[in-house]
Amino acid sequence: MTAGDGDAQRTGRPQLVCLVTGAGRGIGRSAAEALSTRGHRVALASRNAGELEALASRLPGPAMSVPTDVTDPAQLEGMFAAVESAWGAVDVLVLSAGAAAAASVVDTDDETWHRMLELNLTAPFRCIRRALPSMTGRGFGRVVVVASVVAKRGEPMVSAYAASKHGVLGLVRSASREVAAHGVTVNAVCPGYVDTPMTDDSVEKIAARTGRSLEDSRTLLATRQPNRRLVSPAEVAQTILLCVDNGAVNGQGINIDGGAVQS
Repeated sequence: MTAGDGDAQRTGRPQLVCLVTGAGRGIGRSAAEALSTRGHRVALASRNAGELEALASRLPGPAMSVPTDVTDPAQLEGMFAAVESAWGAVDVLVLSAGAAAAASVVDTDDETWHRMLELNLTAPFRCIRRALPSMTGRGFGRVVVVASVVAKRGEPMVSAYAASKHGVLGLVRSASREVAAHGVTVNAVCPGYVDTPMTDDSVEKIAARTGRSLEDSRTLLATRQPNRRLVSPAEVAQTILLCVDNGAVNGQGINIDGGAVQS
């Protein structure tokens, strides 16, 4: 019995094969930890092999590290092939790899625009396209995309990021309708400002642009949310687990933002 198999048996839950992109830090890391605590097998993907190995070594359940640049189609295919060779087809796909960029519309160059679309929209599309046939064939699957509240509203200075997140929410909604009758769900979680390295980067850019201190810049982001604090990665991971556990939740973009965007 592999380490962690007993936990799945004791809880009565089947042990699922999970693949988490962007797993080295932030929301992806928390999602991987939550899935592993449930006793599932968790494959960890990101570009940073060191972060993945460190995480894999401390997860309570079976884990494997698959360093991957998801914007490279060949590496993406290799990622799925490695998981399938070791454990079989992916049951749960959590797409957390992503990045943000800040600039006004007129200052957003083509390189930034294409980079945001490639990582935040095209890579999830390719992953979903690759994962769905085996899921629908087996009659079970869960796909959860980490989107953003800016998938539902426009904000200044993030036009390329917002466009990519609006696009990925549309992808989720369309895919969910195609596979709903086959035991497969496709959902998105839409966090507000989360206490992650991505937010740290935003704080530094705000401070540089405005002359505010780092502390004041962080407070500025926190107070944009009605609960006046940053969301924790664990709170996003809990919502990802909801999408995994509840097969009646499908085609949704679930807000996790302290009440900023109500729907």
